[in-house]
Amino acid sequence: MLSVHEVTTAYQGLVAISSVSIEVAKGEIVCVAGANGAGKSTLLKSIAGAERPRAGSVTFDGARIDGLAQHIITARGIAYVPENRRLFPRLSVHDNLRLGSYMYRGETDRDAPLKLVFNLFPRLSERLEQRAETLSGGEQQMLAIGRALMTRPRLLMLDEPSQGIMPKLVDEIFAAVKQIRDAGMTVLIVEQRMAECLDIADRAYILQTGRVLMQGRAVDIKGNPDVRKAYLGL
Repeated sequence: MLSVHEVTTAYQGLVAISSVSIEVAKGEIVCVAGANGAGKSTLLKSIAGAERPRAGSVTFDGARIDGLAQHIITARGIAYVPENRRLFPRLSVHDNLRLGSYMYRGETDRDAPLKLVFNLFPRLSERLEQRAETLSGGEQQMLAIGRALMTRPRLLMLDEPSQGIMPKLVDEIFAAVKQIRDAGMTVLIVEQRMAECLDIADRAYILQTGRVLMQGRAVDIKGNPDVRKAYLGL
Protein backbone atom coordinates (compact mmCIF):
# COMPACT_ATOMS: atom_id res chain seq x y z
CA MET A 1 0.00 0.00 0.00
CA LEU A 2 2.75 2.46 1.01
CA SER A 3 6.35 2.48 -0.16
CA VAL A 4 8.92 4.99 1.05
CA HIS A 5 12.10 4.57 -0.98
CA GLU A 6 15.44 6.14 -0.07
CA VAL A 7 13.84 9.31 1.28
CA THR A 8 16.04 12.11 2.59
CA THR A 9 14.38 15.10 4.25
CA ALA A 10 15.86 18.15 5.94
CA TYR A 11 14.17 19.97 8.80
CA GLN A 12 15.20 23.56 9.57
CA GLY A 13 18.24 23.13 7.37
CA LEU A 14 19.48 19.92 8.97
CA VAL A 15 19.08 16.44 7.49
CA ALA A 16 16.55 14.70 9.74
CA ILE A 17 16.19 11.41 7.83
CA SER A 18 18.68 10.03 5.32
CA SER A 19 17.92 7.38 2.68
CA VAL A 20 15.07 5.89 4.71
CA SER A 21 13.02 3.11 3.13
CA ILE A 22 9.94 1.49 4.66
CA GLU A 23 6.95 -0.44 3.36
CA VAL A 24 3.45 -0.85 4.73
CA ALA A 25 1.12 -3.55 3.41
CA LYS A 26 -2.66 -3.32 3.42
CA GLY A 27 -4.14 -4.37 6.75
CA GLU A 28 -0.92 -4.09 8.76
CA ILE A 29 -0.01 -2.15 11.85
CA VAL A 30 3.56 -0.99 11.31
CA CYS A 31 5.48 0.62 14.16
CA VAL A 32 8.37 3.03 13.66
CA ALA A 33 10.20 3.29 16.96
CA GLY A 34 13.27 5.06 18.22
CA ALA A 35 14.57 7.63 20.64
CA ASN A 36 13.64 11.30 20.57
CA GLY A 37 15.32 12.98 17.59
CA ALA A 38 15.62 9.78 15.57
CA GLY A 39 13.60 11.27 12.69
CA LYS A 40 10.29 9.51 13.29
CA SER A 41 8.10 12.60 13.03
CA THR A 42 9.95 13.84 9.94
CA LEU A 43 9.26 10.51 8.26
CA LEU A 44 5.50 10.89 8.76
CA LYS A 45 5.59 14.52 7.67
CA SER A 46 7.42 13.48 4.50
CA ILE A 47 4.65 10.99 3.71
CA ALA A 48 1.81 13.35 4.61
CA GLY A 49 3.12 16.27 2.56
CA ALA A 50 3.95 18.46 5.56
CA GLU A 51 7.64 18.27 4.59
CA ARG A 52 9.03 17.86 1.09
CA PRO A 53 11.78 15.25 0.67
CA ARG A 54 15.07 16.33 -0.86
CA ALA A 55 15.49 12.91 -2.46
CA GLY A 56 13.71 9.60 -2.82
CA SER A 57 10.08 8.75 -3.48
CA VAL A 58 6.83 8.04 -1.64
CA THR A 59 4.31 5.80 -3.40
CA PHE A 60 0.75 5.12 -2.24
CA ASP A 61 -1.40 2.55 -4.02
CA GLY A 62 1.05 2.53 -6.92
CA ALA A 63 1.12 6.30 -7.50
CA ARG A 64 3.79 8.74 -6.36
CA ILE A 65 2.59 11.28 -3.82
CA ASP A 66 5.81 13.02 -2.80
CA GLY A 67 5.52 16.66 -3.79
CA LEU A 68 1.72 16.70 -3.63
CA ALA A 69 -0.09 19.15 -1.36
CA GLN A 70 -1.17 17.83 2.02
CA HIS A 71 -4.90 18.15 1.34
CA ILE A 72 -4.55 16.14 -1.87
CA ILE A 73 -2.72 13.37 -0.03
CA THR A 74 -5.52 13.36 2.56
CA ALA A 75 -8.11 13.09 -0.23
CA ARG A 76 -6.25 10.07 -1.62
CA GLY A 77 -6.79 8.20 1.63
CA ILE A 78 -3.99 9.03 4.08
CA ALA A 79 -4.94 10.59 7.42
CA TYR A 80 -2.18 12.08 9.56
CA VAL A 81 -2.53 12.78 13.29
CA PRO A 82 0.42 15.03 14.21
CA GLU A 83 2.29 14.98 17.49
CA ASN A 84 0.71 18.23 18.71
CA ARG A 85 -2.84 17.12 17.65
CA ARG A 86 -3.69 20.53 16.11
CA LEU A 87 -7.24 20.64 17.34
CA PHE A 88 -9.35 23.78 17.17
CA PRO A 89 -9.33 24.46 20.93
CA ARG A 90 -12.31 26.83 21.13
CA LEU A 91 -14.55 24.71 18.93
CA SER A 92 -16.69 21.92 20.33
CA VAL A 93 -15.87 18.24 20.08
CA HIS A 94 -18.66 17.87 17.53
CA ASP A 95 -17.40 20.75 15.38
CA ASN A 96 -13.84 19.38 15.42
CA LEU A 97 -15.14 16.01 14.25
CA ARG A 98 -17.27 17.51 11.49
CA LEU A 99 -14.28 19.47 10.19
CA GLY A 100 -12.66 16.11 9.58
CA SER A 101 -15.46 15.25 7.15
CA TYR A 102 -15.24 18.56 5.28
CA MET A 103 -14.40 16.77 2.02
CA TYR A 104 -17.81 15.07 2.23
CA ARG A 105 -19.78 18.20 3.16
CA GLY A 106 -22.18 17.81 0.22
CA GLU A 107 -22.98 14.16 0.90
CA THR A 108 -25.91 12.86 2.94
CA ASP A 109 -23.73 10.32 4.77
CA ARG A 110 -21.14 12.90 5.83
CA ASP A 111 -21.42 11.83 9.48
CA ALA A 112 -21.32 8.07 8.81
CA PRO A 113 -17.85 7.56 10.39
CA LEU A 114 -19.14 8.93 13.71
CA LYS A 115 -20.46 5.48 14.60
CA LEU A 116 -16.94 4.04 14.47
CA VAL A 117 -15.49 7.03 16.34
CA PHE A 118 -18.00 6.72 19.18
CA ASN A 119 -17.55 2.94 19.36
CA LEU A 120 -13.81 3.49 19.78
CA PHE A 121 -14.06 6.46 22.10
CA PRO A 122 -17.40 6.59 23.98
CA ARG A 123 -16.12 9.58 26.00
CA LEU A 124 -16.38 11.76 22.90
CA SER A 125 -20.09 11.06 22.50
CA GLU A 126 -20.57 12.28 26.08
CA ARG A 127 -18.65 15.52 25.46
CA LEU A 128 -19.97 16.64 22.07
CA GLU A 129 -20.74 20.19 23.15
CA GLN A 130 -17.58 20.72 25.22
CA ARG A 131 -14.80 22.85 23.77
CA ALA A 132 -11.76 20.82 22.80
CA GLU A 133 -9.54 22.87 25.11
CA THR A 134 -11.49 21.61 28.15
CA LEU A 135 -10.69 17.94 27.47
CA SER A 136 -7.92 16.02 29.18
CA GLY A 137 -4.78 15.18 27.20
CA GLY A 138 -6.00 11.66 26.56
CA GLU A 139 -9.42 12.84 25.45
CA GLN A 140 -7.82 15.38 23.11
CA GLN A 141 -5.81 12.57 21.54
CA MET A 142 -8.99 10.56 21.09
CA LEU A 143 -10.56 13.58 19.41
CA ALA A 144 -7.57 14.03 17.10
CA ILE A 145 -7.76 10.39 16.05
CA GLY A 146 -11.54 10.62 15.67
CA ARG A 147 -11.25 13.68 13.45
CA ALA A 148 -8.74 11.82 11.26
CA LEU A 149 -11.14 8.87 10.97
CA MET A 150 -13.82 11.25 9.70
CA THR A 151 -11.74 11.64 6.51
CA ARG A 152 -12.43 7.93 5.81
CA PRO A 153 -8.77 6.99 5.45
CA ARG A 154 -7.34 3.75 4.18
CA LEU A 155 -4.04 4.52 5.91
CA LEU A 156 -3.99 6.17 9.34
CA MET A 157 -0.67 7.65 10.51
CA LEU A 158 -0.22 8.44 14.20
CA ASP A 159 2.66 10.50 15.57
CA GLU A 160 3.41 9.75 19.24
CA PRO A 161 -0.23 9.13 20.27
CA SER A 162 0.80 8.30 23.85
CA GLN A 163 2.62 11.57 24.50
CA GLY A 164 1.41 13.48 27.55
CA ILE A 165 -1.31 10.96 28.42
CA MET A 166 -1.91 9.18 31.73
CA PRO A 167 -1.03 5.45 31.61
CA LYS A 168 -4.64 4.19 31.79
CA LEU A 169 -5.63 6.19 28.71
CA VAL A 170 -2.46 5.12 26.89
CA ASP A 171 -3.74 1.53 27.10
CA GLU A 172 -7.08 2.66 25.65
CA ILE A 173 -5.37 4.44 22.75
CA PHE A 174 -3.32 1.37 21.82
CA ALA A 175 -6.38 -0.87 22.13
CA ALA A 176 -8.23 1.51 19.79
CA VAL A 177 -5.43 1.25 17.24
CA LYS A 178 -5.97 -2.52 17.07
CA GLN A 179 -9.71 -1.98 16.66
CA ILE A 180 -9.08 0.51 13.85
CA ARG A 181 -7.06 -2.12 12.00
CA ASP A 182 -9.82 -4.67 12.65
CA ALA A 183 -12.26 -2.20 11.06
CA GLY A 184 -10.32 -2.51 7.80
CA MET A 185 -7.78 0.27 7.96
CA THR A 186 -3.99 0.16 7.80
CA VAL A 187 -1.98 1.91 10.52
CA LEU A 188 1.50 3.43 10.58
CA ILE A 189 2.44 4.57 14.07
CA VAL A 190 5.59 6.22 15.43
CA GLU A 191 6.29 5.94 19.14
CA GLN A 192 8.89 6.35 21.86
CA ARG A 193 6.95 3.81 23.96
CA MET A 194 8.54 0.99 22.04
CA ALA A 195 7.30 -1.94 24.12
CA GLU A 196 3.63 -0.99 23.79
CA CYS A 197 4.04 -0.21 20.10
CA LEU A 198 5.72 -3.54 19.37
CA ASP A 199 2.97 -5.38 21.26
CA ILE A 200 0.29 -4.28 18.79
CA ALA A 201 2.35 -4.10 15.58
CA ASP A 202 2.81 -6.71 12.87
CA ARG A 203 6.14 -5.33 11.73
CA ALA A 204 8.48 -2.62 12.95
CA TYR A 205 11.33 -0.35 11.98
CA ILE A 206 13.78 1.19 14.41
CA LEU A 207 15.21 4.58 13.47
CA GLN A 208 18.44 5.92 14.89
CA THR A 209 19.83 9.34 13.96
CA GLY A 210 17.73 9.50 10.82
CA ARG A 211 18.47 6.04 9.44
CA VAL A 212 16.81 2.63 9.62
CA LEU A 213 18.79 0.64 12.17
CA MET A 214 16.64 -2.50 12.17
CA GLN A 215 13.48 -3.87 10.59
CA GLY A 216 11.44 -7.05 10.77
CA ARG A 217 8.55 -8.72 12.51
CA ALA A 218 7.60 -6.84 15.67
CA VAL A 219 7.82 -9.97 17.81
CA ASP A 220 11.35 -10.66 16.58
CA ILE A 221 12.51 -7.11 17.19
CA LYS A 222 11.03 -7.09 20.69
CA GLY A 223 12.88 -10.33 21.45
CA ASN A 224 16.21 -9.08 20.11
CA PRO A 225 18.70 -8.87 23.03
CA ASP A 226 20.25 -5.63 21.75
CA VAL A 227 16.84 -3.97 21.44
CA ARG A 228 15.78 -5.17 24.88
CA LYS A 229 18.90 -3.72 26.43
CA ALA A 230 19.17 -0.45 24.51
CA TYR A 231 15.52 0.51 24.15
CA LEU A 232 13.36 -1.52 26.50
CA GLY A 233 15.54 -1.43 29.60
CA LEU A 234 15.41 -5.21 29.99
